[in-house]
Amino acid sequence: MLIRRAPPIPTAEITDERLYWSRRDFIRAAGAGAVAAALPLDRLGAARLRGGGEDKLTPWEDVTGYNNYYEFGTGKSDPAEHAGSLRTRPWTVEVTGEVASPAQYDLDDLLRGLTPEERVYRHRCVEGWSMVVPWLGIPLVKVLDRLQPTGKARYVEFTTLLDPRQMPGQRQRILDWPYVEALRMDEVRHPLTLLVTGVYGKPLPNQNGAPLRLVVPWKYGFKGGKSIVRIGVTEEQPRTTWNLAAPEEYGFFANVNPEVDHPRWSQARERRVGEFFKRKTLMFNGYADQVGSLYAGMDLRKYY
Repeated sequence: MLIRRAPPIPTAEITDERLYWSRRDFIRAAGAGAVAAALPLDRLGAARLRGGGEDKLTPWEDVTGYNNYYEFGTGKSDPAEHAGSLRTRPWTVEVTGEVASPAQYDLDDLLRGLTPEERVYRHRCVEGWSMVVPWLGIPLVKVLDRLQPTGKARYVEFTTLLDPRQMPGQRQRILDWPYVEALRMDEVRHPLTLLVTGVYGKPLPNQNGAPLRLVVPWKYGFKGGKSIVRIGVTEEQPRTTWNLAAPEEYGFFANVNPEVDHPRWSQARERRVGEFFKRKTLMFNGYADQVGSLYAGMDLRKYY
């Protein structure tokens, strides 16, 4: 498969080195459930989106209290109410498929030596609401490269935890559990794609997908699988949860495209959480300059 080289991320999108976390300190804090911030909240709360004008960060209370995480319920407040007891240590991630060394990895071993970076992304969900979130994460390509994909590797599939005892939403057939999402290899290798371990300078809260989730900022939020327990590298395009549940509404690619309406609502405008008025939805969620070349020549109405 031809892998297009994406344009480099503007320097303004990458946090200064002084804001990086020590990986060892981060794991220690996350394992102990500590909430001491690596970055002061007052400074982050007043930040602007790097290179993006007047987009203020969404407050911590909204980022952690208004969530889509159906494993804990379909209400926006359900994850914060029900996810607190989820056990996130020890945590293992199974790696399968077209890699040199498929195996079961302890999460800390899988990420060892890779320092989380703080990046502010526009985060968009399918209901027309959005946030601006300072995620802490590791570019997925760094993890992929250490797994050494074979020449047949074309897609990466992410499977999330299946445990109805801890996840009350899974006791209902809302979806076909476990939740599965996937990306094409060039999307995986793009440096904007993160495996996220924290937010707002803190270890990732359970309701946001602890201890490991995916963030792909130019796609709708449902592409970001939470509480990942399996990474499969495949030659064939995987079947994904929402695409199976409602293929006429949720395509495999799920790129933010204001020119193509969802069957039940317009996607031309969005409401930022905490704001009253709607704003124009940006192509690829505002990342068109960085990721548009990945889809050159594709019919984005057909491959939605």
